Amino acid sequence: MRLPVFTLRSPSLRILLVAVACGLAAGTLVARLRGGAADTMAAAAAAWLDTLDDEQRALATKGFGDDARVGWHFIPKNDRKGVQLRDMTEAQQKAARRLLRSALSELGYAKSTTIMQLEGILNVHEAGKGANLRDPLRYYFTIFGTPAETGAWGLSIEGHHLSYNFTVRDGRLVDTTPQFMGANPAVVKGSLEGLPKEGTQVLRDEEMLAFELVNTLKGDALAKAVIAEEAFKEIRAAGEPQAPQEPLVGITYAELPGTAKSLLERLVKVYCSTMPEEVAGERLSLIEQAEGGWDGIHFAWAGAFEPGVGHFYRIEGATFMIEFVNVQPDAEGNIANHIHCVWRDKTGDFDLPAA
Repeated sequence: MRLPVFTLRSPSLRILLVAVACGLAAGTLVARLRGGAADTMAAAAAAWLDTLDDEQRALATKGFGDDARVGWHFIPKNDRKGVQLRDMTEAQQKAARRLLRSALSELGYAKSTTIMQLEGILNVHEAGKGANLRDPLRYYFTIFGTPAETGAWGLSIEGHHLSYNFTVRDGRLVDTTPQFMGANPAVVKGSLEGLPKEGTQVLRDEEMLAFELVNTLKGDALAKAVIAEEAFKEIRAAGEPQAPQEPLVGITYAELPGTAKSLLERLVKVYCSTMPEEVAGERLSLIEQAEGGWDGIHFAWAGAFEPGVGHFYRIEGATFMIEFVNVQPDAEGNIANHIHCVWRDKTGDFDLPAA
C-alpha cells in the first residue's frame, strides 16, 4: 500500500478552555488537562509495563526525579534510556505502539511510525558503512514514576529523529514537550520494497506551508521577517532541558498581511495536530490568553525561499517556540533534504521552571 503524503486536511482545531475550567497555577502557562489523554496514556503505560519481564522493567522504569527525565536528544546515539522496540517481543512491541498511539493524535502516530520507517531507507543507502546503526526498531520507551491517578509520572519515547516527552501530575497532563520530529529523507526520492514510497513527505505541511507564507511577503514585511541570508545549521538548544529565552526576532503576526496571518495560524496548528485534540486545543487557548495573543507571535526566516537549498524558520510567542531547519543532505547526497523541527514550552519544558 502506498504511504501517504501527509497533509493537514482540516486546519481548524476546536479550542478548549480547559485551563480556565481547571485553573492555572500562578505565573505559569503550562497545560492543565485532567482525564482524557492523561487517563488513556496512563492505562496504556501500565499495560505495557505489565508485559515486561523483571530485567526489562528495571530498564524501562526510573524515578520521577531521575536526571534522565530531562535528558533528551534526536541524534543517533549508541545508548539511550529505556527499552527499545528491538529488544521487545511481538506482544510487547504491540503494547508499546499502543502507548505511543495513546500519547498522540492519529496524524501524529502516522507521522511518527513513518519517521521510524525512514531508518530503513538510511540503512539501505548507507549499506551498513555509516557511523550510525539504522534500525526502525531502535526507539526507546521509558516511564518515570508510576502511572496513577495521584502523584507525578512521565513518559519518554525517543530515538533518531523522534523525541516525545510527557509529564502528568495527579491525573493531569501538565506538559508535552520537548516535541521533536525529523525526517531523512524529507522527500523520499526513490522506491525500496517495504519502505516509504517515492514522494513520501512525512513533514510536508511543516515545510511547504512555511514556504507559502514567506513567499507571500514583500517589501518591508519580508525585510522584517528575514533574519539571515543563510539558514542556521541547527535548531537552538538541541538536547538542552529548556528552550532558549532570547529576544524575539522577525515580523509580528500583527504586521503580517491577511493571507500570511492565515498561513501562520495553519502552520502553528500543524505542530499542535501531532498531539491529541485536547492538547492541541489547550496550546492554542494558551496562545490566546497570553499577553498580546496572536499579535505578539513572531515569525522569522533564514535561507532560501524554495526547496532544495538550506532554509530555516522560527515561530515564537510567550508560551511556545517552534523551530525548523532543513540544511543537511540526505543519504544519497540530495541537498537540503533532511528536516529537524521542534515545539517547545517557553514557560518550561518537562513541567519545570523555564531557564
